[in-house]
Amino acid sequence: MEIVRIEDLKIYYKLIDGVAKAVDGVSIKVYPNEILGIAGESGSGKTTMVNGLVRLVKPPAYIAGGSITVNYGENGIPKEVNLLRISENEMRNLRWSFISYIPQASMNSLNPLLRVKDQMMDVIRERSNKSKEEALTLLPELLKRVNLSPQVLDMYPHELSGGMKQRTIIAMALALSPKIVIADEPTTALDVVSQLSVLSTLYDVCRKSKTSLVLITHDMAVHAQLTDRVAIMYAGKIVEVGRTADVFKSPIHPYTKGLIASIPTIENGGKRLEGISGIAPSPKNWPTGCRFHPRCPKATDKCRGAEPSMVEYEEGHFVACFHPEVKK
Repeated sequence: MEIVRIEDLKIYYKLIDGVAKAVDGVSIKVYPNEILGIAGESGSGKTTMVNGLVRLVKPPAYIAGGSITVNYGENGIPKEVNLLRISENEMRNLRWSFISYIPQASMNSLNPLLRVKDQMMDVIRERSNKSKEEALTLLPELLKRVNLSPQVLDMYPHELSGGMKQRTIIAMALALSPKIVIADEPTTALDVVSQLSVLSTLYDVCRKSKTSLVLITHDMAVHAQLTDRVAIMYAGKIVEVGRTADVFKSPIHPYTKGLIASIPTIENGGKRLEGISGIAPSPKNWPTGCRFHPRCPKATDKCRGAEPSMVEYEEGHFVACFHPEVKK
């Protein structure tokens, strides 16, 4: 059974001159112990979608429709809850303990005036019944899980490198053993070496703790290496989702094929990389029909006039396209 089920989620932004439909009918499931990747160009709605998942949507954004159902247990009894129908206090109790969120540029989330140990203890004591002494004894082990020395506990954020800050945030996100972690571009503003270290740490910790991970990044190479399944977002919708190996080996949607073709590989032999023509559309004015049709080399009148629905072309491999590139 899935741990999270998102159905027809719509998140819009109220503007002076209209409405921006950033997320416009997204449906997807997250399963226990899996790493799900969310890919797509900037402006496709990835961050807005996960903000909705943890109910951190702030004005002028608002949730216009849909449901976010989570499955968790209390005293060994399974329980199903729609996050959009519970109170803010109930949602607060689920954050960190059931679902944790690592936002973009999260290393800037640390309070510059507090030592690391004080900030980590705040998370533990706010969401559990542990005393100050009990919380303090947990901290060295939490840092060890993300390959940081206990000495970091007595340091201030400005004394840490970017990679160390990010690993500290990961430790905080996993402090209360949540069932699912959302990581939105967790390597933003880090150098290549630090990116590898942070991603490896996040991957290893989630695998060992059997925590589901939703990894948002536009870097397709990262998805290829780390995720079990990958969902491709374009113009506020998911256009393809399937097992990562299947999607990369046999991409069906033209947009997915274009994203994968843009990855430089050793096998390219210096050949010019293929790109996707045109630019991503504005959420204030999505194209009619298939939203990718203005950039798609296979677009027809049908694509311009009607919106394709999700179809399962292979087991577990879903695509929304009138002209799928299915290999016979």
